[in-house]
Amino acid sequence: MLNLNELISRMPVLPFIRQSDFAPRIPWRYPERRLLDYLLVYVQEGTFRVCADEEEYLFQPGEFCLIQPGSLVDLEGITNTITPFAHFDIFYHPNRELSFPTRAGQIDLSAYRHLLQPRLNDIYGIEVPVRLQPRNHSRFREKFILMVELWQQTDSLMQLKTQHLATEIVIHILEDHYQGKQDMHGFTPNFNWITSYFSFHLSEPLSVREMAERANLSPSRFSALFKQRYGVSPHQYLMTMRINHAKDLLSTTELSQQEIASYCGFADIHHFSKTFKRLTATTPGQWRTGL
Repeated sequence: MLNLNELISRMPVLPFIRQSDFAPRIPWRYPERRLLDYLLVYVQEGTFRVCADEEEYLFQPGEFCLIQPGSLVDLEGITNTITPFAHFDIFYHPNRELSFPTRAGQIDLSAYRHLLQPRLNDIYGIEVPVRLQPRNHSRFREKFILMVELWQQTDSLMQLKTQHLATEIVIHILEDHYQGKQDMHGFTPNFNWITSYFSFHLSEPLSVREMAERANLSPSRFSALFKQRYGVSPHQYLMTMRINHAKDLLSTTELSQQEIASYCGFADIHHFSKTFKRLTATTPGQWRTGL
């Protein structure tokens, strides 16, 4: 099976936003049409119905809908809605400026077949659903809303930022779904970022869920692969790094134990002292004096 890099090199990914808006509406209906490009919709408020290729979906606030090119789609706002959306290409096309969001009732696209974008599901052999469920939902939502907002501005720099955000959004989609396909084939993710990531965020409260999201894995899958790689749980690994950093600070600085506890990510000095003694069989004070 080709890896993701090989697939992307054969079909260059260069997102291009064609139309985007926040779309506040009273109850509405957009009759059946077939798409040339991708349509990504976020339901910010209201109830949103989609019929895509004869399958019905009902979306509530906080959900994402992704319609792929070639799909026959019927859209309806059941209630008052605010549905930020973007019509966009994912794959580079030299004539992308000639493409357009199709109109209501425009079903026969035979005259425009040369402008039709490839479908993710066909190119990568993955299954990206209409009801898109990003693994890191909050980050995905923030980037999408910012992208829609910046697209409203005509400034060249803002437009460049918009296209950059579109690329990041596409990467999220590909990682979410291609990663899942690799996991099923025994794929082990690269954890080389772990040490530097922990070091950089040592003073912050880090959860397994946050680490798993960064690795695009479920918390249970992340923990299992982490222990397989390092021989300990993520929590144990992080605690060891924090105590090792505390040892250095105790030996080389005049910082108080309270300050060191804070710098190393401990909630208070009691937690710091207890963890330090458990892992080193001595107290922070004894370590500092060399006893």
